[in-house]
Amino acid sequence: MAQIVINPLRNDLPFGARILGVDRDALADNAIRAHINEVFEDRGMLVFEGVEPTSEMQLAISKVIGPLKDHPVKVVPRVDQAQMPGVIILEHDPLRNSIIELEGKTLVAWLPWHFDHCYNNKLNRAGVLRASVIAPEGGETGFADGIQLYKALAPDLLARIEGLNILYTLDLLYEHMRFGRPKNFREISKPTLTDILDQARQLPRAVHPAVWTRKTGEKVLHVSPWMAVGIEDREGPEGDALLEEVSQEIWAKAQPYFHQWKPTDMVIWDNWRMLHSVRGCSPIYPRKMHRTTIAGDYGLGYFEKDAKGHAILEMTV
Repeated sequence: MAQIVINPLRNDLPFGARILGVDRDALADNAIRAHINEVFEDRGMLVFEGVEPTSEMQLAISKVIGPLKDHPVKVVPRVDQAQMPGVIILEHDPLRNSIIELEGKTLVAWLPWHFDHCYNNKLNRAGVLRASVIAPEGGETGFADGIQLYKALAPDLLARIEGLNILYTLDLLYEHMRFGRPKNFREISKPTLTDILDQARQLPRAVHPAVWTRKTGEKVLHVSPWMAVGIEDREGPEGDALLEEVSQEIWAKAQPYFHQWKPTDMVIWDNWRMLHSVRGCSPIYPRKMHRTTIAGDYGLGYFEKDAKGHAILEMTV
């Protein structure tokens, strides 16, 4: 009989779990699949260690949590769309990705705190990552828990942001990042994303609550500083100052976990609860990730003025 071992991600963290012993036999066991889902709901993020490092296994683990959502943009690289639909490739490209300087270090593949699909009315349920090419230093993926952030935020600040909705748009350029910009940050080179940005300017803005309540009763601070453009009905200096204060508090108050990748790791996170980021690595190092996305929606997002979306807003960041 297949068995798995589940341990806390880290003893000082209120989220996350490590799972050992997951193989094809374990994934065929309905009781084990149900248990993995229970732990995922409870802990928000799972690190599968010592798993078969293949796209087939990534698809099998992904489908434990829910149905796959494929990337609608056909030019995004795939592992094998015919045999393994839904497995996309993420790697830094000097022509399409920024090179930045942060705290005196030159980095590529850096991403600020965010949740996926903030610019869309629907939020995918989860993301699953596997590293196929690992930078010898840097490149760690970070995770921060919205439940922990809600509890950590200063009560007066929480009282001012709770009940408000945040506006988001599909603008990936760091030079347009208005909130939560790190100190000592400088963009050295900019990506060629004019095709996406030209379309984004014509698209409706998405709206999501700054705080929402899970069916289990916990409140989640769920603000993506990246791609946020303001507070609904409070655009202007006062609202912007509030959103900037919250965004900076996310950097200051998060108890993050940064995953140092091994080829036999796979990580899945709850996109309705967690924020994630990437520390970045030196431009001299290659870094390649394989990603799958789990479909779903928490039902709280919408487009401004009841507008309709567009296929490009189904992109996965």
